[in-house]
Amino acid sequence: MSGPARRIPIALAGIALTVSLGQATAIAVPPPSIDPGRVPPNSAPSGPKTELRDPCSTTQPVGDLAQVPPPQRALDLESVWPLSTGRGQTVAVIDTGVERHSRLPGLIPGGDYVSTGDGTQDCDAHGTLVAGIIAAKRDGETGFAGVAPDARILSIRQSSNIYRETDGRKDAEGQNAQGVGNVSTLARAIRHAADFPGVTVINISEVACVPVSGGDSAMLGAAVDYAARIKDIVVVAAAGNLDSEACKASNPPTNPATPHANPWDSVTTIATPAWYDDQVLAVGSVDPDGAPSAFTVPGPWVDVAAPGTEITSLDPRRPEPTGLTDSVNGGSVQGTSFAAPYAAGTAALIRARFPQLTAREVMDRIERTAHAPADGWDPLVGHGVIDPAAAVTAELPGAVPTQDAQSAAMAIPDGPEPPDDRPRNVAVAGAGGVVALLGLGLLASYPLRRRLQRDGGETSTG
Repeated sequence: MSGPARRIPIALAGIALTVSLGQATAIAVPPPSIDPGRVPPNSAPSGPKTELRDPCSTTQPVGDLAQVPPPQRALDLESVWPLSTGRGQTVAVIDTGVERHSRLPGLIPGGDYVSTGDGTQDCDAHGTLVAGIIAAKRDGETGFAGVAPDARILSIRQSSNIYRETDGRKDAEGQNAQGVGNVSTLARAIRHAADFPGVTVINISEVACVPVSGGDSAMLGAAVDYAARIKDIVVVAAAGNLDSEACKASNPPTNPATPHANPWDSVTTIATPAWYDDQVLAVGSVDPDGAPSAFTVPGPWVDVAAPGTEITSLDPRRPEPTGLTDSVNGGSVQGTSFAAPYAAGTAALIRARFPQLTAREVMDRIERTAHAPADGWDPLVGHGVIDPAAAVTAELPGAVPTQDAQSAAMAIPDGPEPPDDRPRNVAVAGAGGVVALLGLGLLASYPLRRRLQRDGGETSTG
Protein backbone atom coordinates (compact mmCIF):
# COMPACT_ATOMS: atom_id res chain seq x y z
CA MET A 1 0.00 0.00 0.00
CA SER A 2 1.19 3.48 -0.71
CA GLY A 3 1.16 6.23 1.88
CA PRO A 4 2.35 6.48 5.46
CA ALA A 5 3.51 3.36 7.23
CA ARG A 6 0.59 3.56 9.64
CA ARG A 7 -1.85 2.92 6.79
CA ILE A 8 -2.46 -0.77 7.34
CA PRO A 9 0.95 -2.40 7.60
CA ILE A 10 -0.03 -5.13 5.21
CA ALA A 11 3.33 -6.64 4.34
CA LEU A 12 5.08 -7.00 7.67
CA ALA A 13 1.73 -7.00 9.44
CA GLY A 14 3.25 -6.65 12.86
CA ILE A 15 6.13 -9.15 12.70
CA ALA A 16 9.02 -7.19 14.17
CA LEU A 17 11.94 -9.01 12.54
CA THR A 18 14.92 -6.65 12.58
CA VAL A 19 17.22 -7.51 9.67
CA SER A 20 19.62 -5.39 7.70
CA LEU A 21 18.94 -6.36 4.11
CA GLY A 22 22.03 -4.77 2.63
CA GLN A 23 22.77 -5.32 -1.03
CA ALA A 24 20.46 -7.85 -2.65
CA THR A 25 22.44 -10.52 -4.43
CA ALA A 26 21.03 -13.47 -6.33
CA ILE A 27 22.16 -16.71 -4.74
CA ALA A 28 21.15 -20.23 -5.66
CA VAL A 29 19.06 -21.37 -2.73
CA PRO A 30 17.43 -24.78 -2.42
CA PRO A 31 13.88 -25.14 -1.15
CA PRO A 32 13.83 -25.00 2.64
CA SER A 33 14.56 -28.10 4.65
CA ILE A 34 12.50 -29.07 7.68
CA ASP A 35 13.70 -30.35 11.02
CA PRO A 36 10.57 -31.81 12.66
CA GLY A 37 12.40 -31.98 15.97
CA ARG A 38 12.40 -28.18 16.20
CA VAL A 39 8.62 -27.81 16.48
CA PRO A 40 7.78 -25.68 19.53
CA PRO A 41 5.70 -27.18 22.33
CA ASN A 42 2.05 -26.27 22.55
CA SER A 43 1.67 -23.84 25.41
CA ALA A 44 -0.91 -21.26 26.39
CA PRO A 45 -0.32 -17.97 24.53
CA SER A 46 1.34 -15.27 26.59
CA GLY A 47 2.90 -11.98 25.62
CA PRO A 48 5.65 -9.78 26.97
CA LYS A 49 4.99 -6.63 28.96
CA THR A 50 3.68 -4.16 26.41
CA GLU A 51 1.90 -0.87 26.03
CA LEU A 52 0.25 1.09 23.25
CA ARG A 53 2.76 3.31 21.48
CA ASP A 54 0.11 5.08 19.37
CA PRO A 55 -3.68 5.35 19.28
CA CYS A 56 -5.48 2.44 17.65
CA SER A 57 -6.12 2.61 13.91
CA THR A 58 -9.15 4.53 12.72
CA THR A 59 -11.53 3.42 10.00
CA GLN A 60 -14.01 5.04 7.66
CA PRO A 61 -17.37 3.44 6.83
CA VAL A 62 -18.21 2.27 3.33
CA GLY A 63 -20.32 4.70 1.35
CA ASP A 64 -22.41 2.28 -0.73
CA LEU A 65 -23.31 -0.66 1.47
CA ALA A 66 -25.33 -2.41 -1.25
CA GLN A 67 -22.40 -2.60 -3.65
CA VAL A 68 -20.78 -6.00 -4.06
CA PRO A 69 -17.02 -5.44 -3.69
CA PRO A 70 -15.01 -6.00 -6.91
CA PRO A 71 -13.04 -9.00 -5.53
CA GLN A 72 -16.26 -10.73 -4.57
CA ARG A 73 -17.75 -10.13 -8.02
CA ALA A 74 -14.57 -11.28 -9.75
CA LEU A 75 -14.58 -14.58 -7.85
CA ASP A 76 -18.33 -15.08 -8.49
CA LEU A 77 -19.02 -16.27 -4.96
CA GLU A 78 -22.78 -16.18 -5.47
CA SER A 79 -22.47 -19.22 -7.73
CA VAL A 80 -20.50 -21.13 -5.09
CA TRP A 81 -22.71 -20.72 -2.02
CA PRO A 82 -25.48 -23.08 -3.20
CA LEU A 83 -22.80 -25.80 -3.18
CA SER A 84 -20.73 -24.90 -0.12
CA THR A 85 -20.63 -22.16 2.49
CA GLY A 86 -17.81 -23.60 4.61
CA ARG A 87 -20.14 -24.99 7.24
CA GLY A 88 -18.36 -27.09 9.85
CA GLN A 89 -14.93 -25.56 9.15
CA THR A 90 -12.81 -23.53 11.59
CA VAL A 91 -10.22 -21.18 10.14
CA ALA A 92 -7.47 -19.97 12.47
CA VAL A 93 -6.49 -16.36 11.80
CA ILE A 94 -3.02 -15.66 13.19
CA ASP A 95 -2.82 -11.90 12.97
CA THR A 96 -3.34 -8.69 14.96
CA GLY A 97 -6.47 -10.03 16.63
CA VAL A 98 -10.10 -10.06 15.51
CA GLU A 99 -12.67 -7.76 17.07
CA ARG A 100 -16.04 -9.21 17.98
CA HIS A 101 -18.52 -8.35 15.24
CA SER A 102 -22.15 -9.26 14.63
CA ARG A 103 -21.15 -10.74 11.26
CA LEU A 104 -18.73 -13.14 12.99
CA PRO A 105 -21.09 -14.85 15.45
CA GLY A 106 -18.89 -17.92 15.80
CA LEU A 107 -15.69 -16.07 16.70
CA ILE A 108 -13.49 -18.18 19.01
CA PRO A 109 -10.90 -16.55 21.30
CA GLY A 110 -7.57 -18.29 20.66
CA GLY A 111 -5.17 -16.38 22.85
CA ASP A 112 -2.85 -13.38 22.80
CA TYR A 113 0.93 -13.13 22.30
CA VAL A 114 0.85 -9.30 22.26
CA SER A 115 -0.82 -8.30 25.51
CA THR A 116 -3.18 -9.74 28.10
CA GLY A 117 -6.26 -10.20 25.89
CA ASP A 118 -7.85 -13.34 24.52
CA GLY A 119 -7.31 -12.72 20.80
CA THR A 120 -10.51 -10.74 20.23
CA GLN A 121 -8.92 -7.29 20.44
CA ASP A 122 -7.60 -5.65 17.26
CA CYS A 123 -6.01 -2.27 17.69
CA ASP A 124 -4.36 -2.45 14.25
CA ALA A 125 -7.62 -3.32 12.38
CA HIS A 126 -5.68 -5.79 10.20
CA GLY A 127 -6.86 -9.13 11.56
CA THR A 128 -10.54 -8.16 11.57
CA LEU A 129 -10.36 -7.26 7.88
CA VAL A 130 -8.72 -10.62 7.15
CA ALA A 131 -11.29 -12.57 9.17
CA GLY A 132 -14.18 -10.77 7.48
CA ILE A 133 -12.93 -11.71 4.02
CA ILE A 134 -12.84 -15.35 5.09
CA ALA A 135 -16.08 -15.81 7.00
CA ALA A 136 -18.32 -12.72 7.37
CA LYS A 137 -21.97 -13.77 7.43
CA ARG A 138 -24.22 -12.68 4.59
CA ASP A 139 -26.55 -9.79 5.30
CA GLY A 140 -29.47 -8.54 3.25
CA GLU A 141 -28.56 -4.88 3.69
CA THR A 142 -25.02 -5.13 2.33
CA GLY A 143 -23.37 -6.56 -0.75
CA PHE A 144 -20.32 -7.77 1.11
CA ALA A 145 -19.93 -11.28 2.56
CA GLY A 146 -17.07 -13.60 3.39
CA VAL A 147 -15.90 -16.34 1.03
CA ALA A 148 -17.07 -19.07 3.44
CA PRO A 149 -19.86 -17.32 5.39
CA ASP A 150 -20.73 -20.33 7.53
CA ALA A 151 -17.16 -21.07 8.64
CA ARG A 152 -15.96 -20.11 12.11
CA ILE A 153 -12.92 -18.01 12.97
CA LEU A 154 -10.36 -18.82 15.67
CA SER A 155 -8.50 -15.61 16.44
CA ILE A 156 -4.93 -15.67 17.76
CA ARG A 157 -3.34 -12.25 18.27
CA GLN A 158 0.32 -12.76 17.45
CA SER A 159 1.53 -9.33 16.32
CA SER A 160 0.89 -5.60 16.40
CA ASN A 161 2.58 -2.55 14.94
CA ILE A 162 0.94 -0.28 17.52
CA TYR A 163 2.04 -1.98 20.73
CA ARG A 164 5.62 -1.86 21.97
CA GLU A 165 7.50 -3.82 24.55
CA THR A 166 8.24 -1.95 27.75
CA ASP A 167 11.78 -3.23 28.24
CA GLY A 168 13.48 0.03 27.35
CA ARG A 169 14.71 -0.99 23.89
CA LYS A 170 15.30 1.86 21.45
CA ASP A 171 15.26 1.85 17.69
CA ALA A 172 17.82 3.61 15.47
CA GLU A 173 16.06 6.95 15.91
CA GLY A 174 16.00 6.71 19.69
CA GLN A 175 12.33 5.82 19.76
CA ASN A 176 11.01 2.70 21.41
CA ALA A 177 11.20 -0.20 18.99
CA GLN A 178 8.02 -0.49 16.98
CA GLY A 179 5.88 -3.56 16.99
CA VAL A 180 5.40 -6.78 18.88
CA GLY A 181 5.71 -10.26 17.38
CA ASN A 182 8.45 -12.17 15.58
CA VAL A 183 9.02 -15.47 13.82
CA SER A 184 9.37 -17.28 17.14
CA THR A 185 5.97 -16.16 18.41
CA LEU A 186 4.55 -16.93 14.98
CA ALA A 187 5.88 -20.49 15.23
CA ARG A 188 4.32 -20.86 18.68
CA ALA A 189 1.01 -19.48 17.39
CA ILE A 190 0.97 -21.94 14.49
CA ARG A 191 1.58 -24.87 16.83
CA HIS A 192 -1.17 -23.63 19.15
CA ALA A 193 -3.62 -23.25 16.26
CA ALA A 194 -2.74 -26.67 14.84
CA ASP A 195 -3.61 -28.35 18.15
CA PHE A 196 -6.84 -26.42 18.61
CA PRO A 197 -9.81 -28.80 18.13
CA GLY A 198 -11.58 -28.50 14.80
CA VAL A 199 -9.13 -26.25 12.94
CA THR A 200 -8.92 -27.25 9.26
CA VAL A 201 -7.37 -24.10 7.74
CA ILE A 202 -4.79 -21.60 9.06
CA ASN A 203 -4.46 -18.15 7.49
CA ILE A 204 -1.19 -16.25 8.01
CA SER A 205 -1.35 -12.76 6.51
CA GLU A 206 2.06 -11.97 7.95
CA VAL A 207 5.42 -12.01 6.22
CA ALA A 208 9.00 -11.69 7.38
CA CYS A 209 11.46 -10.99 4.57
CA VAL A 210 15.14 -11.87 5.05
CA PRO A 211 18.07 -12.01 2.63
CA VAL A 212 19.11 -15.48 1.53
CA SER A 213 22.28 -15.07 3.57
CA GLY A 214 20.21 -14.36 6.67
CA GLY A 215 18.82 -17.85 6.97
CA ASP A 216 15.43 -18.64 8.44
CA SER A 217 13.82 -19.93 11.61
CA ALA A 218 14.03 -23.70 11.97
CA MET A 219 11.27 -23.50 14.57
CA LEU A 220 8.92 -21.76 12.12
CA GLY A 221 9.58 -24.37 9.44
CA ALA A 222 8.92 -27.18 11.90
CA ALA A 223 5.68 -25.50 13.02
CA VAL A 224 4.21 -25.20 9.52
CA ASP A 225 5.28 -28.77 8.76
CA TYR A 226 3.57 -29.96 11.93
CA ALA A 227 0.35 -28.17 11.00
CA ALA A 228 0.31 -29.29 7.36
CA ARG A 229 1.73 -32.81 7.52
CA ILE A 230 0.94 -34.06 11.02
CA LYS A 231 -2.37 -32.27 11.65
CA ASP A 232 -3.54 -32.23 7.99
CA ILE A 233 -4.36 -28.50 8.05
CA VAL A 234 -4.32 -26.26 4.96
CA VAL A 235 -1.82 -23.50 5.75
CA VAL A 236 -2.27 -20.33 3.65
CA ALA A 237 0.26 -17.47 3.74
CA ALA A 238 0.63 -14.09 2.05
CA ALA A 239 3.46 -13.73 -0.48
CA GLY A 240 4.52 -10.33 0.90
CA ASN A 241 4.53 -6.72 -0.28
CA LEU A 242 7.42 -4.85 -1.87
CA ASP A 243 6.36 -1.58 -0.25
CA SER A 244 6.98 -2.85 3.27
CA GLU A 245 10.15 -2.05 5.18
CA ALA A 246 11.40 -5.64 5.19
CA CYS A 247 10.45 -6.73 1.67
CA LYS A 248 11.89 -3.92 -0.46
CA ALA A 249 14.36 -6.21 -2.24
CA SER A 250 12.42 -8.17 -4.85
CA ASN A 251 13.19 -11.47 -6.48
CA PRO A 252 13.52 -11.19 -10.28
CA PRO A 253 10.64 -12.20 -12.54
CA THR A 254 10.97 -14.98 -15.11
CA ASN A 255 13.55 -14.22 -17.80
CA PRO A 256 12.07 -14.96 -21.27
CA ALA A 257 15.57 -15.67 -22.54
CA THR A 258 15.93 -18.57 -20.09
CA PRO A 259 12.40 -19.92 -19.67
CA HIS A 260 13.59 -23.25 -18.24
CA ALA A 261 15.94 -21.81 -15.62
CA ASN A 262 15.45 -22.92 -12.05
CA PRO A 263 13.76 -19.96 -10.27
CA TRP A 264 15.40 -20.92 -6.98
CA ASP A 265 18.75 -19.99 -8.55
CA SER A 266 17.86 -16.28 -8.69
CA VAL A 267 16.35 -15.75 -5.24
CA THR A 268 17.52 -12.62 -3.44
CA THR A 269 14.93 -12.35 -0.67
CA ILE A 270 13.19 -15.05 1.32
CA ALA A 271 9.58 -14.33 2.28
CA THR A 272 8.65 -16.54 5.19
CA PRO A 273 6.53 -18.52 5.98
CA ALA A 274 5.43 -18.35 2.33
CA TRP A 275 8.65 -19.96 1.10
CA TYR A 276 7.82 -23.31 2.74
CA ASP A 277 6.43 -24.41 -0.57
CA ASP A 278 5.55 -28.02 0.26
CA GLN A 279 3.66 -27.07 3.42
CA VAL A 280 2.16 -23.67 2.59
CA LEU A 281 -0.17 -22.29 -0.08
CA ALA A 282 1.54 -18.96 -0.85
CA VAL A 283 -0.74 -16.29 -2.33
CA GLY A 284 0.20 -13.27 -4.44
CA SER A 285 -2.05 -10.34 -5.34
CA VAL A 286 -3.75 -9.29 -8.58
CA ASP A 287 -5.55 -6.10 -9.55
CA PRO A 288 -9.19 -6.00 -10.76
CA ASP A 289 -8.02 -6.59 -14.34
CA GLY A 290 -6.22 -9.78 -13.29
CA ALA A 291 -2.72 -8.34 -13.69
CA PRO A 292 -0.18 -8.91 -10.91
CA SER A 293 -0.27 -6.10 -8.37
CA ALA A 294 2.80 -3.89 -8.44
CA PHE A 295 3.49 -4.60 -4.76
CA THR A 296 3.34 -8.41 -4.74
CA VAL A 297 6.65 -10.16 -3.94
CA PRO A 298 7.56 -12.78 -6.57
CA GLY A 299 9.24 -16.04 -5.72
CA PRO A 300 9.47 -19.70 -6.71
CA TRP A 301 7.21 -20.52 -3.77
CA VAL A 302 4.21 -18.50 -5.01
CA ASP A 303 1.39 -20.95 -5.69
CA VAL A 304 -1.66 -18.88 -6.69
CA ALA A 305 -2.97 -15.31 -6.66
CA ALA A 306 -6.18 -13.62 -5.55
CA PRO A 307 -7.62 -10.10 -5.55
CA GLY A 308 -5.62 -7.84 -3.25
CA THR A 309 -6.92 -4.37 -4.10
CA GLU A 310 -10.22 -2.47 -3.71
CA ILE A 311 -10.82 -4.43 -0.52
CA THR A 312 -13.94 -4.07 1.63
CA SER A 313 -14.38 -6.01 4.86
CA LEU A 314 -15.68 -5.83 8.42
CA ASP A 315 -15.06 -2.64 10.35
CA PRO A 316 -13.47 -3.39 13.74
CA ARG A 317 -14.80 -0.12 15.11
CA ARG A 318 -18.44 -0.70 14.09
CA PRO A 319 -19.72 -4.15 15.14
CA GLU A 320 -23.25 -3.75 13.72
CA PRO A 321 -24.21 -5.77 10.59
CA THR A 322 -23.68 -2.77 8.32
CA GLY A 323 -20.28 -2.03 9.86
CA LEU A 324 -17.97 -2.24 6.83
CA THR A 325 -14.83 -0.36 5.89
CA ASP A 326 -12.57 0.06 2.89
CA SER A 327 -10.23 2.63 4.45
CA VAL A 328 -7.94 2.55 7.47
CA ASN A 329 -6.11 5.62 8.76
CA GLY A 330 -7.16 7.44 5.60
CA GLY A 331 -5.65 4.89 3.22
CA SER A 332 -7.26 2.27 1.01
CA VAL A 333 -6.94 -1.35 2.03
CA GLN A 334 -4.78 -3.50 -0.24
CA GLY A 335 -1.98 -6.04 -0.17
CA THR A 336 -1.20 -9.74 -0.31
CA SER A 337 -2.40 -9.84 3.30
CA PHE A 338 -5.93 -9.56 1.89
CA ALA A 339 -5.38 -11.83 -1.10
CA ALA A 340 -4.44 -14.73 1.20
CA PRO A 341 -7.83 -14.90 3.02
CA TYR A 342 -9.64 -15.31 -0.31
CA ALA A 343 -7.61 -18.49 -0.81
CA ALA A 344 -8.12 -19.54 2.82
CA GLY A 345 -11.89 -19.11 2.45
CA THR A 346 -11.78 -21.19 -0.74
CA ALA A 347 -9.96 -23.94 1.16
CA ALA A 348 -12.77 -23.90 3.74
CA LEU A 349 -15.36 -24.23 0.96
CA ILE A 350 -13.53 -27.26 -0.45
CA ARG A 351 -13.05 -28.94 2.92
CA ALA A 352 -16.76 -28.55 3.69
CA ARG A 353 -17.83 -30.03 0.35
CA PHE A 354 -15.17 -32.75 0.12
CA PRO A 355 -14.20 -33.70 3.67
CA GLN A 356 -12.35 -36.79 2.47
CA LEU A 357 -9.62 -34.71 0.78
CA THR A 358 -6.31 -34.24 2.55
CA ALA A 359 -4.77 -30.81 3.05
CA ARG A 360 -2.35 -31.48 0.20
CA GLU A 361 -5.21 -32.48 -2.09
CA VAL A 362 -7.11 -29.31 -1.21
CA MET A 363 -4.07 -27.21 -2.09
CA ASP A 364 -3.62 -29.11 -5.36
CA ARG A 365 -7.29 -28.55 -6.23
CA ILE A 366 -6.95 -24.80 -5.70
CA GLU A 367 -3.82 -24.70 -7.86
CA ARG A 368 -5.18 -26.92 -10.65
CA THR A 369 -8.43 -24.99 -11.01
CA ALA A 370 -6.77 -21.55 -11.02
CA HIS A 371 -6.73 -19.47 -14.20
CA ALA A 372 -3.22 -20.23 -15.34
CA PRO A 373 -0.94 -17.60 -16.89
CA ALA A 374 0.34 -18.07 -20.41
CA ASP A 375 3.48 -19.88 -19.26
CA GLY A 376 1.57 -22.19 -16.93
CA TRP A 377 3.34 -20.86 -13.83
CA ASP A 378 4.70 -17.44 -12.94
CA PRO A 379 6.67 -16.20 -9.90
CA LEU A 380 4.18 -13.36 -9.39
CA VAL A 381 0.88 -15.27 -9.58
CA GLY A 382 1.99 -18.91 -9.36
CA HIS A 383 -0.47 -21.21 -11.10
CA GLY A 384 -2.88 -18.33 -11.61
CA VAL A 385 -5.86 -16.56 -10.06
CA ILE A 386 -8.02 -18.77 -7.86
CA ASP A 387 -11.49 -19.83 -9.02
CA PRO A 388 -13.65 -20.89 -6.04
CA ALA A 389 -16.49 -22.16 -8.24
CA ALA A 390 -14.19 -24.43 -10.22
CA ALA A 391 -12.43 -25.53 -7.05
CA VAL A 392 -15.65 -26.93 -5.57
CA THR A 393 -17.06 -28.42 -8.78
CA ALA A 394 -14.29 -29.56 -11.12
CA GLU A 395 -13.67 -33.22 -11.84
CA LEU A 396 -9.90 -33.26 -12.21
CA PRO A 397 -8.04 -35.91 -14.24
CA GLY A 398 -6.01 -38.12 -11.96
CA ALA A 399 -7.35 -36.49 -8.82
CA VAL A 400 -8.81 -38.33 -5.89
CA PRO A 401 -12.54 -38.75 -6.62
CA THR A 402 -14.45 -35.86 -5.11
CA GLN A 403 -17.36 -38.11 -4.20
CA ASP A 404 -17.13 -41.47 -2.50
CA ALA A 405 -18.53 -44.25 -4.64
CA GLN A 406 -22.06 -45.08 -3.59
CA SER A 407 -22.85 -48.80 -3.93
CA ALA A 408 -25.26 -51.19 -2.27
CA ALA A 409 -26.24 -54.83 -2.75
CA MET A 410 -29.45 -55.17 -4.71
CA ALA A 411 -31.74 -58.15 -4.25
CA ILE A 412 -32.54 -60.22 -7.32
CA PRO A 413 -36.18 -59.50 -8.13
CA ASP A 414 -38.67 -62.36 -7.79
CA GLY A 415 -39.99 -63.90 -10.96
CA PRO A 416 -43.45 -62.93 -12.22
CA GLU A 417 -46.37 -64.51 -10.42
CA PRO A 418 -47.94 -67.47 -12.30
CA PRO A 419 -51.09 -66.51 -14.21
CA ASP A 420 -54.46 -67.28 -12.65
CA ASP A 421 -55.86 -70.01 -14.95
CA ARG A 422 -58.94 -70.74 -12.87
CA PRO A 423 -61.42 -68.88 -15.11
CA ARG A 424 -60.01 -70.61 -18.16
CA ASN A 425 -60.06 -74.01 -16.46
CA VAL A 426 -63.68 -73.50 -15.34
CA ALA A 427 -64.66 -72.47 -18.83
CA VAL A 428 -62.89 -75.41 -20.41
CA ALA A 429 -64.32 -77.81 -17.86
CA GLY A 430 -67.81 -76.39 -18.40
CA ALA A 431 -67.49 -76.63 -22.14
CA GLY A 432 -66.22 -80.17 -21.81
CA GLY A 433 -69.20 -81.08 -19.64
CA VAL A 434 -71.63 -79.67 -22.16
CA VAL A 435 -69.95 -81.59 -24.95
CA ALA A 436 -70.04 -84.76 -22.85
CA LEU A 437 -73.75 -84.33 -22.11
CA LEU A 438 -74.48 -83.68 -25.76
CA GLY A 439 -72.51 -86.78 -26.67
CA LEU A 440 -74.40 -88.90 -24.13
CA GLY A 441 -77.68 -87.52 -25.38
CA LEU A 442 -76.76 -88.31 -28.93
CA LEU A 443 -75.75 -91.85 -28.03
CA ALA A 444 -78.93 -92.34 -26.07
CA SER A 445 -81.02 -91.25 -29.07
CA TYR A 446 -79.69 -93.94 -31.41
CA PRO A 447 -81.87 -96.88 -30.18
CA LEU A 448 -84.97 -94.67 -30.11
CA ARG A 449 -84.39 -93.49 -33.66
CA ARG A 450 -83.88 -97.03 -34.86
CA ARG A 451 -87.08 -98.16 -33.11
CA LEU A 452 -89.09 -95.34 -34.61
CA GLN A 453 -87.69 -96.06 -38.02
CA ARG A 454 -88.57 -99.78 -37.64
CA ASP A 455 -92.11 -99.13 -36.37
CA GLY A 456 -92.78 -96.60 -39.02
CA GLY A 457 -91.72 -99.08 -41.78
CA GLU A 458 -94.20 -101.74 -40.71
CA THR A 459 -97.30 -99.55 -40.79
CA SER A 460 -96.78 -97.58 -43.86
CA THR A 461 -96.68 -100.01 -46.77
CA GLY A 462 -97.77 -98.59 -50.02
